Amino acid sequence: MTAHTWWLLLILTVAIAALIYLINSRLRVHPFVALILVSVGTGIAAGEPVAKLAGSIEEGAGGTLGDVGVTLALGAMLGRLLSDSGATDAIARSLVDRADPRRLPWLVGAAAFVIGVPMFFEVGLIVLLPLIFSVARRLEGQGATKGSPYVLLGVPAIASLSTLHGMLPPHPGPLTAMTGLHADLGLTLGVGIVCAVPTVILAGPVYARWIAPRLVDVRPDAELVAQFTGAEREPAPAAPSASSTSSASSAPAASGHGVRAGAAGPRRTGVPTALAVAAVLVPVVLMLLRTLAETVMDESSGLGAALVFAGEPLVAMLAGFLFALGVTIAGSGRSGEETRASLTDSLKSIAAILLIIGGGGAFKQVLQDSGIGDAIASAAEGAHINLILLGWLIALLLSLTTGSATVGIVSATGIVAPLIGDGGGLEASLLVVAIGAGSIGLNYVNHAGFWLVKESFGMDLGQATKTQTAVQTLVSVFGLAMALLLSVFA
Repeated sequence: MTAHTWWLLLILTVAIAALIYLINSRLRVHPFVALILVSVGTGIAAGEPVAKLAGSIEEGAGGTLGDVGVTLALGAMLGRLLSDSGATDAIARSLVDRADPRRLPWLVGAAAFVIGVPMFFEVGLIVLLPLIFSVARRLEGQGATKGSPYVLLGVPAIASLSTLHGMLPPHPGPLTAMTGLHADLGLTLGVGIVCAVPTVILAGPVYARWIAPRLVDVRPDAELVAQFTGAEREPAPAAPSASSTSSASSAPAASGHGVRAGAAGPRRTGVPTALAVAAVLVPVVLMLLRTLAETVMDESSGLGAALVFAGEPLVAMLAGFLFALGVTIAGSGRSGEETRASLTDSLKSIAAILLIIGGGGAFKQVLQDSGIGDAIASAAEGAHINLILLGWLIALLLSLTTGSATVGIVSATGIVAPLIGDGGGLEASLLVVAIGAGSIGLNYVNHAGFWLVKESFGMDLGQATKTQTAVQTLVSVFGLAMALLLSVFA
């Protein structure tokens, strides 16, 4: 550890502390502005050339918005189309009416597990938000859950999506690690699933049951909920106090109210539920076909190239949006002008989210270009610890400092690959899982996903830390624990 390395670590610590202060202090600086200010200060303090600093900020913000922004916009419009038709509410009603409310976190987690196979974390969450909001709103009307129903249902989705994004092929990070470590695809998939299932259960529904009663005030913006659920705009209900939570949760049993109590109905009901489900599944299927094409088809195949293109998140989400546009116009009989006005309105709710995500991307890029990530990797490489633990730790630290799980996975793979020899076998597959698990942990203010969850669910920084950061850190730790447990047989 050189003096320069210690200096970079100190800069990182001060930068995160400054960001938290700017957002949470009496100044109440908007997160986007705070992120840009801290990015500039961090770059200057770390010695990044001033001429390059502006480029880093532009590259980080532009790259992040290029990956997430357009897809988020299409997802918001897709959700609005389904909500205006009443289709999302119909899906939620079907799910809630046929299941005990106690099973809903498990069902949402299972749905996210399936959707998360071909999807990035952000894209999967965008697809699931209409369902989460619709079901949570109905549970909120019933008052049958302790704490926030949005947390109760959102946590299992976050756990499933983040686990698959970091630990399982065909996501790009695990695939890169698998290639660099010469791990077998089939064995890695098998080991990954064995590690992922208990991880999702513990970090998802189990943790959701514990944390939801402690976050009773979490409720997304009423406009955003209405956009995704099709409910009439209305003021958010007063959050129950901690002392009244217990009694409120038992009220339905005494009054006999069902899940429908207090929930607003859909504004339109012209689209069959099956077509609504198909609209959500279109991007999922296209991304899955892309994965299959990349795995089993030759690079020179014309069909394979077409499937790879159609499975790009942007293209797949566009296809889903166009499908939903067709079925909602045909099913509800809405005019083109009415539909256009609705879609324009849907984009207003995500404008602030897009800016904040862009700011997080700028902060990430400055940390990466300033050499802080390299300093962390250099320090961790000299540690004499278990190889699986080392890979996990390097990925964890690099993901924290760069704000990118993929960067953490790729860099950690390059560092530990020489230590594993020719690779292959169970140890290599377990190392892929451990590195992927490490890249998920400590997901905080320099991660775009953190801001997406925070703003989507209407959380403050503390609440987002107890959900997004805590859930993904639990996923990281449980994934490591499962890999170490299975390493006994390596």
